[in-house]
Amino acid sequence: MNEWNYKTIIEPFKIKMVEPIAFTTEAEREKLLEKAGYNLFNIPADKVTIDLLTDSGTSAMSALQWSAMMRGDESYAGAKSFFVFEKTIRDLTGYKYIIPVHQGRAAEKIFFPIVGGKGKIVPGNTHFDTTRANIEASGAAALDLPCRQAADTQSDYPFKGNIDLAALEKVIKKKQRSIPLVLMTLTNNALGGQPVSLQNLRETRRLLLKYRIPLFIDAARFAENAYFIKLREDGMAEKSVSQIAGEIFSLADGALMSAKKDAFANIGGFLALNNEELTQKARKALILTEGFVTYGGLAGRDLEAIAQGLLEVLEEDYLKYRLRSTAYLGEGLQKYGVPIVRPAGGHAIYVDAKRFLPHIPVSQFPGHALAVALYRQAGIRSCELGSLMFNGKAKMELVRLAIPRRVYTQSHVDWIIEVFGKIAARKKALKGFRIVWAPKELRHFTARLAPF
Repeated sequence: MNEWNYKTIIEPFKIKMVEPIAFTTEAEREKLLEKAGYNLFNIPADKVTIDLLTDSGTSAMSALQWSAMMRGDESYAGAKSFFVFEKTIRDLTGYKYIIPVHQGRAAEKIFFPIVGGKGKIVPGNTHFDTTRANIEASGAAALDLPCRQAADTQSDYPFKGNIDLAALEKVIKKKQRSIPLVLMTLTNNALGGQPVSLQNLRETRRLLLKYRIPLFIDAARFAENAYFIKLREDGMAEKSVSQIAGEIFSLADGALMSAKKDAFANIGGFLALNNEELTQKARKALILTEGFVTYGGLAGRDLEAIAQGLLEVLEEDYLKYRLRSTAYLGEGLQKYGVPIVRPAGGHAIYVDAKRFLPHIPVSQFPGHALAVALYRQAGIRSCELGSLMFNGKAKMELVRLAIPRRVYTQSHVDWIIEVFGKIAARKKALKGFRIVWAPKELRHFTARLAPF
């Protein structure tokens, strides 16, 4: 596929099994919204036509992944499947100690109470919702230091996921003893799925070595980030994605990963470390909360599926399709005057709701208003990334259209674009929302709202 130069995107796979899609009427959807408190997390999945809520755990697994699951060894301790899982991740990352968990936030829940605590600060390029919540639950502060280019959604700067190195060093000089580590999220999910450059990672590593501060990676979408580096960074075009990924991991002291993203798995994740003392503490917490050290809350079949998925995600034909098909959605929306975070991310398109709906004030959640309109119009479920999710700490008012891996075809995407065209034609009629009830933390998951 690499030598092909056609405009039409074709999926680098054949479809072997199908799942029905739900179709509802607008009247049905309005009743469902009212019952759900206008929170799309409360909408039953069988009432959703196209589900873009998340790319986490929603992938279609391959024939090889399904066959690998049949080899799953369900022994409580020392299962063969764990050693397949361990070897695959060691070969990929180069880290010594591999700790399986049931998903990424479980790795965060184990890790941050060990390294965090009251008075600590964890800087990063931008922390996502559960990462921030787990850091803050430990008593530490989660500090976002995105590069200045990230603030302009219409800029085509190629690596808007980068950390601001000058700002990072300024913080370190003031608070060095309070910083247990720096966390780089690849890609930068909260700010548009934007990649981090290898140069920025190298410079971050050099800076942190100077101050003896460890660097860790949130590797949920490491392969997409690596392919962006191959496409956009000088001197990287001739390197394989595997080589680039290897260098990414070599620049850090460890990684946390939700395998529900770039490993195509429906559940699972891992914490990978080089530090033996940290590993012993993490394994103690693992046994208390997740399970024994060789399964960590996962079945043997899940360990096998993750191991196979981590091999498949490095296939460049797949990554070429993945990034191009996402960009195709963004191009289609822009034809209807829908502003997106540019350039297109890898796993999602992010609509700039503040720019799209300027008549709705931030206090009335313009991103949520657009997300509700998408569901009411056509049964499309999406996710607000703005003031509702981040509770006063949002830098932008976005709606994320997260694309499940290997699930939807080009005709589905064309239909999504058409739906946006209808919404764009009547966007001035959309109204904001107010919160009726919400918990203090991670409120977007369970909050109940009402329209103004």
